[in-house]
Amino acid sequence: MYEIVYDGIDEKEEYKNVIEKVLSQCFKEEKLENSKLCVTVTLTIPKTIQEINKQYRNIDRATDVLSFPMFEKDELDSKIQENDFENEDILGDIVVSVEKVNEQAIEYGHSFERELSYMIVHGFYHLMGYDHIEEDDKKIMREKEENILRKLDITR
Repeated sequence: MYEIVYDGIDEKEEYKNVIEKVLSQCFKEEKLENSKLCVTVTLTIPKTIQEINKQYRNIDRATDVLSFPMFEKDELDSKIQENDFENEDILGDIVVSVEKVNEQAIEYGHSFERELSYMIVHGFYHLMGYDHIEEDDKKIMREKEENILRKLDITR
């Protein structure tokens, strides 16, 4: 269901536990627990996420989370509806700057766990084809994200 890559940071059980808990709930909520979909989560440093952001989005600055989906939303919806997961498919990649997560947790006055959980659920829903550019789409995505966090009792 997931793989964690540590790039420039130390491996921590706390990170693994949060990622596993959040992705398990996301897969359950979206009825994907029996699929062979896999998510790769890379935990990294600001310099690396800035390089990735520049390379793939032409934005030369560090950010908190990046998502790289393998499917268009319509294609994924069709695969889900038809339960068309014969082989192990990669849902996509989520890249998270752990330092940025820590900074934002302090800035927003909540726990590191809450901020990392939000980054993972946010990245997951981008992989599922959701976006927040248009206000209507943003509302749908935010409701899905908050639903996951609420079910896990991860609050601000």
